Amino acid sequence: MLELTGRRRRPTDAAAATHLTGYLVDLGAGPVVPEAADRLPVGICSVDRLGRISYMNERAERLLGQPRADLIGRVLWEAVDSFGQAAHEDHYRAALLSPDPVHFLLRGTDEWLSVTLHSSLDGLTLTLDAGAQPTYAPGSVAEPGAGLGSPADRAVALYRPVALAIALTEAVTARQVSAVVTEELLPAFGGRQLAIYMLSNRHLYLAWETGFPRGFLNRFDGVGLDTKLPGVETLTSGRPLFFESMQKLAAAYPGIPMDAHVGARAFLPLIASGRPVGSCILGFDRPRGFSPEERTVLTALAGLIAQALERARRYDSEAALARGLQDALLPHRLPAVEGLDTVARHLPGTQGMEVGGDWYDVIDTGRGMALIIGDVQGHGVQAAATMGQLRSAVRALAVSGHTPVEVMTGTNRLLIDLDPGLFASCCYIVLDPATGRADAVRAGHLQPLLRHPDGRTDVLALPGGVVLGVDARAVYPVTELFLEPGAVLALFTDGLVEQPGVDIDLGIERLRLTFSELGYAPLSDTADRLINEARQTPDRPDDIALLLAARWSQPAGTADGVPVP
Repeated sequence: MLELTGRRRRPTDAAAATHLTGYLVDLGAGPVVPEAADRLPVGICSVDRLGRISYMNERAERLLGQPRADLIGRVLWEAVDSFGQAAHEDHYRAALLSPDPVHFLLRGTDEWLSVTLHSSLDGLTLTLDAGAQPTYAPGSVAEPGAGLGSPADRAVALYRPVALAIALTEAVTARQVSAVVTEELLPAFGGRQLAIYMLSNRHLYLAWETGFPRGFLNRFDGVGLDTKLPGVETLTSGRPLFFESMQKLAAAYPGIPMDAHVGARAFLPLIASGRPVGSCILGFDRPRGFSPEERTVLTALAGLIAQALERARRYDSEAALARGLQDALLPHRLPAVEGLDTVARHLPGTQGMEVGGDWYDVIDTGRGMALIIGDVQGHGVQAAATMGQLRSAVRALAVSGHTPVEVMTGTNRLLIDLDPGLFASCCYIVLDPATGRADAVRAGHLQPLLRHPDGRTDVLALPGGVVLGVDARAVYPVTELFLEPGAVLALFTDGLVEQPGVDIDLGIERLRLTFSELGYAPLSDTADRLINEARQTPDRPDDIALLLAARWSQPAGTADGVPVP
């Protein structure tokens, strides 16, 4: 390296020459990068994607208070306690997910540190410097360095808000939205209590609560917009309200009932596209400060929550309409026929629109009893409406004396002509209770089960055609069956046997075994037992329809006063 210094002077003598003086420095053949980094006034630390420290300069060594030799090769948040606080995990995730630097303040051993994370494909580079105690950290209110509730952890990471926003897009009901807020928002900010109030007819009604004493919030349910309460005023003014301690809340609203004497509260307005939706209350079990960054992020997240709740409100209205439509279209009672008992069950799904196109029916055709099960693709009002059209079409064709093949063919053509953009599966069986003879056709539907009088249960192998609504020239072959006295036929939709990640054949086999083991239990008890497991499952992606038909040797249900097959 050649270093030259000097200043050119105007010579007094034209013949005189000017000079530059300098030094020649020989750095030798060794690397210069570590020494160069040691000269910087900021600390530099490099970690790989697993968090292992691969480099640290002298300034970082002094700021962290540990020798470099003891730290190289160790995981940063395991080797340095101040980096291991749970609140900082989101910072590391955010840095790895985003190309932008992530900055936060960290309470070191003796002083605050200003930390910036820079990501690359190989890991993270940290720059560290001495930082001032945050101006929003009220030492008299919240003790610094005390975990999730401390001001030191209040620099909001990108990861949790983004996770909340993504989860909110998948929530469709108000209950699902509230559950997402509970699972994502509370842990991100160290909250312990949450309450969501929805606006209706100028009154706020409690829609969700967690963490508050039982019954405490009931006194605020249905309050009017003219009530002087923070949950009301945050909505009417459109401004969030933050109280760093319960004493400050009591001073601002004298006489307000409080569930605790220690803690902090945040009241957020839920406003979607300028329309008031409700208010959200976040509770903390210890006093704490709210940084400007936190206030900004919480206000923005409240807007996302409001939009999700507004979507959920529209969904609830449509779901109520669809449920009412479905209830009106399904048969309220099944016909009583000598020699034949029938029982049906319907269970709506609990995910998505909750209302699908599953249906069942039992029709007296004049030549036998038609046993029908069907499933329209999709959920919602359109699926329910299409189901109603198909049920009406099948019923009209059945009572007009058409054969099973003609019923299925005519229904297929009708669905194609209607062109709702949906297809449907169906199984149609006409049974003569007196003789036990049956004719069956199937359009892409699951095979029925047949339990014989001796308890042996088979999955039938009915040949069938494609689902309805796809091919106008589809052919639906008919299969002849015979049901002995005491035999029970089970028709069902896929919601009864499908489970995520499990082969549907395993579900059918499980149903067959259960059906076989139930023996001669009353038909209604058999139906309840078959869908009991599904009824206990909180997340059912699809509807369930089940139709059981039992042929009896005596007038339906009796023989010398004793039910027998």
